[in-house]
Amino acid sequence: MTTGLEPRRTSCSELETFIIQAYLSVGFPEEDADLAADLMMEADRIGADGHGVFRLPQYIKRIKLGGLNINPDIRIEKERTAMAVLNGDNGMGHLVMHRAAHIAMDKASITGVAWVGVHHSNHAGPAALYARMPIERNMIGLYCAIGNANHLPPWGGTEMLLSTNPIAVGVPANEEPSIVLDMATTVAAYGKVKQKILSGEKMPEGWMIDRQGNPITDPSRADDGFLLPIGGPKGYGLGLIIGILAGTLNGAAFGRDVIDFNADYKTTTNTGQFILAIDIEAFMDVDDFKRDVDLIWKTMKSSPTLPGFNEVRLPGERSNRIAEERTRNGIPIHPALRDRLDRLADELGISPLD
Repeated sequence: MTTGLEPRRTSCSELETFIIQAYLSVGFPEEDADLAADLMMEADRIGADGHGVFRLPQYIKRIKLGGLNINPDIRIEKERTAMAVLNGDNGMGHLVMHRAAHIAMDKASITGVAWVGVHHSNHAGPAALYARMPIERNMIGLYCAIGNANHLPPWGGTEMLLSTNPIAVGVPANEEPSIVLDMATTVAAYGKVKQKILSGEKMPEGWMIDRQGNPITDPSRADDGFLLPIGGPKGYGLGLIIGILAGTLNGAAFGRDVIDFNADYKTTTNTGQFILAIDIEAFMDVDDFKRDVDLIWKTMKSSPTLPGFNEVRLPGERSNRIAEERTRNGIPIHPALRDRLDRLADELGISPLD
């Protein structure tokens, strides 16, 4: 039985059009609005609900208050044959990282491996978006970023000096779906906490603790504590190294310099990211590699399961299933989020979602 609290479905095309109209209404160039909307819709289509249209009101507010440049000069500042450093000029992260990914792929097609770092970027949605891009060119993609707010102390400390600092890797296969790992270095991404606040749901124990080490399950108390790293000190160490590679190496913000874009809509975030593209052909025959990945897929899936498990899943498998289902049936929009988007449409003078 349908209730008023159940999500209503919106087609992928309608959602993308809505996002485009929102960006055009605040002065985005049409080409940039189209690209940003396509990437944000894709985030929702693959099930990264905390990074798609959910973020639109936040992005629009930042634009209106001058915290994001809608006409950036995204440019290469430093360059060698197999690397580049890109200045995002405080542009929208999706646009900056799309450019960075294509530079990395173009270079890797010549050099075999190419690394492009970014500074003065912004929040760019789910990491998987950019790790998936090289797959289309028979490459492996690896993407890392500094999260846009600190929610994690160093292991054993209490000052929040680290963020969720995500890592994503995309690996192409032949007949089987691509393997795409997308993970935060914390047990949960902060976007999931924000979704729980919006929906009024509790968080599972193990996501956050307070400064006395007690679990926090009420998401409205998120400011009273911090997220937990995956694997204890190992997750902290991984987050630290990603912070150095995506932030410090690129001249981007890290540690105390990170701006909380959930609370500050005006200050330039100087977000750091990097993408590594690996051209498989430089290492071995592409078809042979993809068949080997198919075999790896089948081998993992063939493992007998523990009690309580119906199957073994590979990274990205759930996202692929969600994408197929949402392409057919539309993207579910929670009533609380739909209300926010309706208010945004009214504020911007654009048509709301049906």
